[in-house]
Amino acid sequence: MILSDVLGADVVDESGARIGAVVDARFALDGAPGQLLAEPRLVGLLISPRSRASMWGYERSGVNAPWPIAHYLRRVHRGLFLAAWNDVAMIDVQRVVLRDGFERHDPRLRTASHGS
Repeated sequence: MILSDVLGADVVDESGARIGAVVDARFALDGAPGQLLAEPRLVGLLISPRSRASMWGYERSGVNAPWPIAHYLRRVHRGLFLAAWNDVAMIDVQRVVLRDGFERHDPRLRTASHGS
C-alpha cells in the first residue's frame, strides 16, 4: 500500500454508505529500536466526514495557534475520527471499506507534554 494512494479516498461501511474521506494516517513507533528508529506500525486512518483536506497537525491536543487556522480546521473537520487499522476490511482504488461494527476512536494525538 502506498499512503498517497489512500489519502483522499472515500470511506464507506460494508453496506456501501459513505462515511467520509481519509485525511491522514496514524503511526506508532514501537518495538526494539533498529538502526535509526523503532519500526513504525500503522495504527489507523483519520476519517473526516466533511473534508478531504489535511488537518496540518491540528489534531494534536494543545495545538491552538494561530487561532484562526486551528478554529477553521476543527470546524471543517467536525466529526473527525480515528478508524483502527484492524477495522479496515478492504482498500480498493480510491475507496476504503470499514468492517461492520467498526469503532470511532478519538482522533486527537497527544503531544509529549500532554501525556499519551
